[in-house]
Amino acid sequence: MSSNDLTLPGAPEADFNHLLRANLERVFNERDPARRAAAVADLYVVDPVMYEPTAIVTGRAAICEVAGRLLDQFGLTFAFHADGVAVGHHGLGTLRWHAGPGEEVAVTGTDAAQIVDRRISRLWVLLDPSVR
Repeated sequence: MSSNDLTLPGAPEADFNHLLRANLERVFNERDPARRAAAVADLYVVDPVMYEPTAIVTGRAAICEVAGRLLDQFGLTFAFHADGVAVGHHGLGTLRWHAGPGEEVAVTGTDAAQIVDRRISRLWVLLDPSVR
């Protein structure tokens, strides 16, 4: 554990809202691969891990690839939108979100992130069950 680890008692808290909203906007809504990679470098630790419902994604390049593939798969109007303000403490933050084409909501969920040294170290993508 580094001396700057945000889980240490008395360490200043990260700006959970800024980090998790920037992750949605600058990574998962960014269609330009170079800009997405720059955002991941800013927001994530060197060796991050993302836990999706069906996969474990390791490394910055792999996270960029997953985000790009999602955007390509669902079309030009597909986007993620934050619902409310991210909350967190002691190195753990959460942000509710919804996504879909245009104004349509196709999926909802929550991102839960472990924050280390003011960057995302681990990200869990939690999808809500479909309501039909």
